Amino acid sequence: MLRRLFTQHPADVDETYFEHFVAASGFAAAMAFGAAACLVHAVIPGLCVRTGSGVIARLHDRMIDNRRAR
Repeated sequence: MLRRLFTQHPADVDETYFEHFVAASGFAAAMAFGAAACLVHAVIPGLCVRTGSGVIARLHDRMIDNRRAR
């Protein structure tokens, strides 16, 4: 049961645990950057006007492109 928590989903998306870890960590880092940009934009609306939405668009494209490639 415990092993499945670490292996089932990566296998479902045709990745090893390590490949999935790297991909998911990259998404997390990009989202953290986007979140920080949104916070800066909330405080100073003239800054980071398109940064957060750009991060979301790039992540969406990456996820959809990867899904179609399989």
